[in-house]
Amino acid sequence: MNTIIAFILMFGLIVFVHEFGHFIIAKKTGMLVREFAIGFGPKIFSIKKSETLYTIRILPMGGYVRVAGDDPEIIELKPGQHIGLTFNDQQKVQQIIINNKAKYPNAHVIEVESADLSHDLIIKGVLVGEEQLMSYPVAEDADYVMDETATQIAPYNRQFGSKNKRQRAMQLFAGPLMNFVLTVILFFILGAAQGIPVEEARLGEIQPNSPAETAGFQTGDEILSINDQSISQWVEFQAIVRESPEQELTMVVDRAGEQQELNVMPRTEQIEDITVGQIGVMPYVEKSLAKAIPFSITETYEWSKMIFESVIMLVTGQFSIDMLGGPVAIYDATDQIVQTGFWNFINWTAALSVNLGIINLLPLPALDGGRLLFIGIEAVRGKPISSEKEGLVHFIGFALLMLLMIIVTWNDIQRLFM
Repeated sequence: MNTIIAFILMFGLIVFVHEFGHFIIAKKTGMLVREFAIGFGPKIFSIKKSETLYTIRILPMGGYVRVAGDDPEIIELKPGQHIGLTFNDQQKVQQIIINNKAKYPNAHVIEVESADLSHDLIIKGVLVGEEQLMSYPVAEDADYVMDETATQIAPYNRQFGSKNKRQRAMQLFAGPLMNFVLTVILFFILGAAQGIPVEEARLGEIQPNSPAETAGFQTGDEILSINDQSISQWVEFQAIVRESPEQELTMVVDRAGEQQELNVMPRTEQIEDITVGQIGVMPYVEKSLAKAIPFSITETYEWSKMIFESVIMLVTGQFSIDMLGGPVAIYDATDQIVQTGFWNFINWTAALSVNLGIINLLPLPALDGGRLLFIGIEAVRGKPISSEKEGLVHFIGFALLMLLMIIVTWNDIQRLFM
């Protein structure tokens, strides 16, 4: 149960931050946000505030911000169609009632001659039973009502496509950007709470009943050499220990300005089917809010670099698609990490957040990076690619991504349960 809760909270936070980035820029640039959703599938909770429906859906594996213009507007008034109209205090159309008009006795029922709900915001028609053609101005926040469900119209100036290239690019980039911001914040919290590991080979916590404790090591000892090999960095010390299971090592340490010689034999540990040596020590850490800031940025950069290099290796065929992990693998890893402690879980959340940010920036159809690529092409050629062609590319890309997700999930199941 703890793992399930942690998994939902982790993905909920990462997805919320990502979608909030899209949402806030859409709002700031005047786009109509129809829905802010966490999860996919059937709704388990929804509330409408102002013009946006906020929903939580049953599958906590993603989310979306539905902006007007992302999909074709579904309202289309045809000549000869009978509709009902209600009006606001300014005598502008506030509701366009498509069916079940009998349930709105105060509505004016007209026969449509023409309508423009994108630019001019006007409906022309004749009151049923009369002959005079009338023009009805439509409010920008008018609703059309189908099956007694109201949906706000989207004038062109409220649609995604009406904004300039910079505004559209900002709206798309804001989601991944917020994932990087979340990662920096989480690493800052980690650095401030747990301390910043120093670069030199200085020992921090000594684990009870470990080879290091038995050999007499103490917190604060600085390793100067191992088997007469000079040591200056923690990574050098760690590498030699890991490569020397069950081999006695002679270490010279600096303890409060005095040098001492200690002998220790690393015990054998199995880490992901690899045999390594360990003596049971942690690196020395310094607790400093000032140092936590550069630490958080450095960690975010290092994780970003590692993920980007992994993507390059996948593209160039240096490792197989079978090595990719999907939702099942992430859940299994989360289960193991939750058992190791809260701070490891925070580190894992930060890593997944930056991962989501980078993956979404890849120039692949249906991802933010793919849509940014189309804006870039538009900037180069001086005009946009037709919405039909772009929509088809994104549809095919989404289908291929879903296929990849199915393959990766099946690989996870085989690897973990078969």
